[in-house]
Amino acid sequence: MTHNITLIPGDGIGPEISEAARRVIDATGVSINWDVVEAGEKVIAEYGTPLPDYVLDSIKRNKVALKGPLTTPVGKGFRSVNVTLRQELNLYANVRPAKTLPGLVTRYENVDLIIVRENTEDLYAGIEHMVGRDAAESIKIITREASERVARHAFELAVKQGRKKVTAVHKANIMKLSDGLFLESVKNIAKDYPQIEFEDMIVDAMCMKLVQTPEKYDVMVLPNLYGDIVSDLCAGLVGGLGVAPGANIGEKAAVFEPVHGSAPRHAGLNRINPLAIIMSGALMLLHIGEYEAADRISQAITAVLKEGKSLTYDLGGTTSTSGMADAIISKL
Repeated sequence: MTHNITLIPGDGIGPEISEAARRVIDATGVSINWDVVEAGEKVIAEYGTPLPDYVLDSIKRNKVALKGPLTTPVGKGFRSVNVTLRQELNLYANVRPAKTLPGLVTRYENVDLIIVRENTEDLYAGIEHMVGRDAAESIKIITREASERVARHAFELAVKQGRKKVTAVHKANIMKLSDGLFLESVKNIAKDYPQIEFEDMIVDAMCMKLVQTPEKYDVMVLPNLYGDIVSDLCAGLVGGLGVAPGANIGEKAAVFEPVHGSAPRHAGLNRINPLAIIMSGALMLLHIGEYEAADRISQAITAVLKEGKSLTYDLGGTTSTSGMADAIISKL
């Protein structure tokens, strides 16, 4: 079977790490017809937007995409392409695993977390305006429908992966209506999964406990903003954004991408760690039912890390982006 998959190379370091991921995925033998479409800074001059319609059309047609990082202007200009993609395609669940990898020097052992972040509303809905010259307001949107939908995804993921516990993370002690509704919604869904332990945690306490005892947590479900922050914290527990894959799941489409940014100052130097996007590619293979290929990539990455001879500079080595991809391919 041949899979039609959209590939968005991205900005900055995106094209070189995307190419590394494509080579690793192709080396598994899975038959993929890559539909390569450009987005981001490089298309703004021609199309007047970093997200032309043909990008969305390709993902809607193929239903699966692998995406490199895209640059978002800070404080002005276009809205985040990532946020727009998630809203336009209704990719309601952002799933970010954080797991200790062999051979990486971190302060923690036995971390194995999954962050499930609501992906379409909260402050990321982008509803904001100025109040006169000297004040600005952002409106936080929390709905029962979106909260229950992402909660069910978290519990279903826990069941599917044999997980023990789901933790709802919130600030309902202060935002009693918005975060209160999120917490109430997750509690309602939890009733359908009596075999899964359920607890809730205030977000600031959650951050502290993750730093102290991350091994005590399993699956976390969070509103959009907290999910963004906590997922980066969890990436830090296991070695940083260079080993942080991500998936954006909707009912009709899914987009897989590394958590890190486009790092334009490193573009073209062939030195950036490609693991995050390769690991995102493995998540994509799981999504399309290519379980053996996904497992082989994971085992190959583990073998390369344990061997320690083909690591990029951030992992303590001197290997290039393409060289690390070659090493992973050799282990397949």
